Amino acid sequence: MSAITTPFPERTEEWKLPYRGTVGMASLIIAEAAIFTIFVVAYLYYAGKSLAGPTPSEVLETPIFTTICLLSSSLTVHFAARFLRSGQRGAFLALWFLTIVLGGIFLAGTGQEWNTLIYKHGLTISTNLFGTTYYSLVGLHASHVIVGLIMLSVVFLFGLANRVGHEQSTRVEVLAMYWHFVDAVWVVVFTVVYILAR
Repeated sequence: MSAITTPFPERTEEWKLPYRGTVGMASLIIAEAAIFTIFVVAYLYYAGKSLAGPTPSEVLETPIFTTICLLSSSLTVHFAARFLRSGQRGAFLALWFLTIVLGGIFLAGTGQEWNTLIYKHGLTISTNLFGTTYYSLVGLHASHVIVGLIMLSVVFLFGLANRVGHEQSTRVEVLAMYWHFVDAVWVVVFTVVYILAR
């Protein structure tokens, strides 16, 4: 009896379960993305429906510099993780620290913007619908930046103490996933708040 031939070659590699941390972070990102979607939809729905001012066009200034800083931090965290995987701890620490600095600049810019809105323009979360939805959406993102900066700082301190090496590169890449998510969400928030609904 002749052997049956198949056009599909047999796989010689054994399939492995994905890293638990990656699966966990992906699940968290999906859940957080759903929450952000609700806030974005609410912002768009209530845009222009405030009965009293101030309005977005009157008080919002486009945060170009801080946005560039935050988006650049996605590059620095990516290359930092790559350097750690290849065993270059010095380059990893330098780029990881730069990521923290860039994220800190973004957060400081958000704080400065809020200070101007509150004390110069009198816009608080209870002023009107714009204030409520603006602070809720931008504040939600800022809280995620704060959490990310805390986690990045902890890794940096462990790195300075020689506790982060090539063996932890997979875990570091999982944290980098979170930071990429924070940056991606800002692209959406920036587009909605400072371009579309203005």
